[in-house]
Amino acid sequence: MTHNPALARSSQPELLVLHSVRIQGMADDDAVAARFGLDEADTREILLDDEAYGWVRQAAFTGTAGWSMTDRGRAEDDRRLAEELSGLGARPVVERVHEVFGPLNARLLQACTDWQLRPEDGDRLTPNTHTDPEWDAQVLGELAALDGELGPLVTELTSALARFEGYDTRFSAALGKARSGQGEWVAGTGIGSCHVVWMELHEDLISTLGIQRGA
Repeated sequence: MTHNPALARSSQPELLVLHSVRIQGMADDDAVAARFGLDEADTREILLDDEAYGWVRQAAFTGTAGWSMTDRGRAEDDRRLAEELSGLGARPVVERVHEVFGPLNARLLQACTDWQLRPEDGDRLTPNTHTDPEWDAQVLGELAALDGELGPLVTELTSALARFEGYDTRFSAALGKARSGQGEWVAGTGIGSCHVVWMELHEDLISTLGIQRGA
């Protein structure tokens, strides 16, 4: 099925708020709202409703706090995503992108591993001290290649489901910071690093298709 970008429908705020919690793992009010550009006050109200239904809960972990999804919330998100996907006839698009995404995902994971580790003297777990410019340049070059392949996939996804918009530009922005010398933007946590953005997209794809992680 061919989708016209002009016909892509935006998801309901209630779906976006709950799904935002899911793809981020844990996020505070501001982060939940910011993920899809939602009104902060409206987002807070929806989160409180979701908490009352037992779909999300407030949690704290290693000094950070925010909302996390419950099993009941995951089931509700699955139901809403399946309903949306069916209603828009978007499954063929998302399935095709997911199929192409698989090999790219393996390359991304290897690149992030190579950024963190540089095997030496037979020890494959030797930390990368970033003292070998050629090694790091190869990793950044691979990330740049993935960046080029990500754009068309996100464009195709967005033509069917508007909520997929922005993954490519967020990845490009993180890569730009990494290439300027801010190495934490390759695989750092707590920021929108290349790895974090990519993992959110992966979660978004498999949850949209109703695929269990690891399946």
